[in-house]
Amino acid sequence: MADTASTGPTLGTQAGLPPWVNKLLGNATNGPVLLALGVVVVLVGLILPLPAWLLDLALAVSMTSSVLVLMVVLFIERPLEFNSFPIVLLVTAIYRLALNMASTRLILGHGHEGTRAAGGVIQAFGTFIMSGSYVIGVIMFVIILTVNFVVILRGSGRIAEVTARFTLDAMPGKQLAIDADLGSGLIDEKEAKRRRKDLDGESSFFGAMDGASKFVRGDAVAGMVITGINIVGGLLIGIAQRGMDLTSALQTYTVLTVGDGLISQIPALIISTAAGIMVSKGNIQGALDKTLFLQFSRYPAALGMVSAMTIALALLPGVPMIPFLILSAISGFGAWKLPQVHERQRQAQAIAEASAIPAVAKEEPVTSALQIDLVRLELGYALLPLINDERTSRLTDQIKALRRQLASDMGFIMPAVRIQDNLQLAANSYVIRIKEIEAGRGELRPSMLLLMDPRGEPITLPGEKTVEPTFGLPAMWVADHLREEATFRGLTVVDPQTVITTHLTELMKDNMSELLSYTETQKLLAEQDKDHQKLIGEMIPSQISTGGVQRVLQNLLQERVSIRDLAAILEGIAEATGYTRNVTSITEHVRARLARQISDANIGDGGFIPLVTLSPTWEQNFAESLIVHGEDKQLSMAPSKLQEFIVAVRQAFDRFTLVGETPVLLTSPSVRPYVRSIIERFRPATVVMSQNEVHPKARIKTLGHI
Repeated sequence: MADTASTGPTLGTQAGLPPWVNKLLGNATNGPVLLALGVVVVLVGLILPLPAWLLDLALAVSMTSSVLVLMVVLFIERPLEFNSFPIVLLVTAIYRLALNMASTRLILGHGHEGTRAAGGVIQAFGTFIMSGSYVIGVIMFVIILTVNFVVILRGSGRIAEVTARFTLDAMPGKQLAIDADLGSGLIDEKEAKRRRKDLDGESSFFGAMDGASKFVRGDAVAGMVITGINIVGGLLIGIAQRGMDLTSALQTYTVLTVGDGLISQIPALIISTAAGIMVSKGNIQGALDKTLFLQFSRYPAALGMVSAMTIALALLPGVPMIPFLILSAISGFGAWKLPQVHERQRQAQAIAEASAIPAVAKEEPVTSALQIDLVRLELGYALLPLINDERTSRLTDQIKALRRQLASDMGFIMPAVRIQDNLQLAANSYVIRIKEIEAGRGELRPSMLLLMDPRGEPITLPGEKTVEPTFGLPAMWVADHLREEATFRGLTVVDPQTVITTHLTELMKDNMSELLSYTETQKLLAEQDKDHQKLIGEMIPSQISTGGVQRVLQNLLQERVSIRDLAAILEGIAEATGYTRNVTSITEHVRARLARQISDANIGDGGFIPLVTLSPTWEQNFAESLIVHGEDKQLSMAPSKLQEFIVAVRQAFDRFTLVGETPVLLTSPSVRPYVRSIIERFRPATVVMSQNEVHPKARIKTLGHI
């Protein structure tokens, strides 16, 4: 039996509408059918004649709808709240043309019967405006048509065209700004989507307004042509076919034609005014009446000047004094009263802010003080322009690219970087903090370039000598105009934003294992595809806990091994847990599964892995120094032996560094983690691999041994 309980709003229902409207339009079929039926009725009016009483009703609808549109435009907060306005312009223009066609049939077909032949509305407008003279009626009609066509339509059309063009030109910059705020953590993904949606809606709206204004302008031209045709055609039909004399024919058909033109052009004038207000609002936020009143009342001195000027006009000979004196009194009263109102508002705002401080302090939970920023970049005040520097890539854009690059290279989702100013820092200094602890700092010259010589030779260009903050290499700050010359000399040229990004990159790689939290591990496991969820379900928690998987991933990241191939890592963990629960042993097994990846990451420029092997003597020394407690092993080597090993490694690698080689230390699988634990203390960038991690198809070259 079907469940008839309602689980949500009916398709098509809208919040804030009366129940009967939702009931009428709520059905998926009713709404489109009713709209289509209305359009068909309008189109039928272009072909079939209408009786006079129905034409009166249709003209009343036209006038009422135009006033409604104008009122909505005046009360909306921003243009996108009425984004259907271009469609309204098109539909109302076609509707008025249909009424013009229907009234033309009645005027030409029944005009000889009298001024009521086309209905009471047209007769009333014609006789009232004409005031007994058809010349006055024609002049009034021409004036209204001229105001609508020449002033309002041309101006609003031009504003719509320029606004649409500028809006489209500004879209890339606004989208980059949204992406930058998202990348720097200032907004979340939901807010970014909302801003992008508003940006797309704004560009589409003003583009549609530019096109719709052409329809309204064409409607005005058509009204003028139809009016001329009605006068000429009416006179010909009345005199030639109906036998009317010239005076009565001119009087009757002029009343009908002018009345028809007015009842069609007045709604068109109202709609055009609404369109002009809509496209002119621009960046005005809030209802138009409040905005205008606020801005006009902001300067009481201006009202005082107006009061003085109107008094001067009232004293001119022959000028009626009463109107100007009334206006002078109103503006003078406003100039005297508004400063008092503003002062009371400032006092009320100050009291409200003062009273709100304790309330905010009480409502804010104490636990908010425990929250820490995982990654924070603090800048001196002179470095703040780097965030939005348009001459080069902005710092926020580079950080966003860094997050993507780390995700692609290491499979690690870098936390959002919070950027803030720190007045306690020197003007040109920056500090990078990880979990609120300082991890690195440096000094920049925001308007200069950093040069380094990859050959290690002194830089002869004029500048300020310094030390590169990431790797501690000798460098020099030079002026921006020396970029081309420095590039020609083969020097490495780095802008200040890239200096910060490079420093941040190295610190992230050094601290990835610490930043990979339990929650992030859960997210990585949950985002695996459906094919691997079964493996995860069988493995966790029966064979290993989520915390155990986290520790394995941390061990890999600590040695800068990418965890992007998480499926292979999970398979390796599942295999290893069949014979051990020791995290170190599981990690070594996983590294063996990632042999192709690890070997590829350490291939040098020559297409091979440069190796320095550990001699059998040292292999035996390490193996004999391992103390076994069940599955746990600990290294217990004499301090003198450790010092001897450290000296041997440092001498060997320094010798290879001098000839431009960066070799990998190769050991046996059983001692590799313990050798690495010693080397990472004095050469953290040195890679230590076991024989199991060298892929069979990888080319190797042994440079020496320790």
